[in-house]
Amino acid sequence: MAIFGTKKKENKKAPASPRLRRARQAKLAAGVYTFAVPTRATKADIAGAIKEIYKVEPRKIRIVNLPGKHKALRTRRGEGVRAARRKAYVYLNKGDSIQFA
Repeated sequence: MAIFGTKKKENKKAPASPRLRRARQAKLAAGVYTFAVPTRATKADIAGAIKEIYKVEPRKIRIVNLPGKHKALRTRRGEGVRAARRKAYVYLNKGDSIQFA
């Protein structure tokens, strides 16, 4: 008697529709920049900082709050928590770009 069996299971995952595939690619297109921002920063604060530092007018700003993750510590303490983070996706107008260093 086999413990795990001899037949392989087929993965019956439905393929993503072309519309969804295009939407994912559009988000990663040129003109979108990701920044780690403080948790209390607002869209207006981020827009002002982008204008001041990079001399570029953002078209749109999206903010994502990422929760802290529970991670196992390899000690007697057991479990710890990673810090929560906040990311800002900054969309620029066509033709604008940001040069880093």
